[in-house]
Amino acid sequence: MFLNKIKLFLVISICLIFFFLTYFDVKSSELKIIDGDTIHLNGEKIRFSGIDSPEIKQTCNKNNEIVKCGIQAKELLAKKIENNKVNCVREGKDQYKRTLAECFVNDLSLSSYLVKSGYAFAYRKYSKKFIGDEDFARLNNLGMWSMDFEYPWDWRKKN
Repeated sequence: MFLNKIKLFLVISICLIFFFLTYFDVKSSELKIIDGDTIHLNGEKIRFSGIDSPEIKQTCNKNNEIVKCGIQAKELLAKKIENNKVNCVREGKDQYKRTLAECFVNDLSLSSYLVKSGYAFAYRKYSKKFIGDEDFARLNNLGMWSMDFEYPWDWRKKN
């Protein structure tokens, strides 16, 4: 009986150690916003997983006027974060060795917020998680959905 309790304790301990080694919760203290889907957090480059926002130099067209939609996406993210703490849950690394993560401010997913606002897209090639948010933005003509635009992945191929 005593040995069973020791074995149970060891199994639980190993499971807890494994959990804490594989689950990384990154909290902000030093934050730099690169664009609508990339931040530097405490010196680590983090790319929001499952979404794609316009590149900084990317423009859109609204009523025959050029709109800097890439800058607008970055500004929307900056405004949402303001002076709040950013918490990120790591999901892996991409081909450029950036950390892939879903990041939150006050328990709100920044990825969901950007897509639902129309300044990022569900990156279906890698995830189906934000399709509902994209449908909401498209149906309500929000953000880039109110403009003529190229999807970021198509814009990058040409530029």
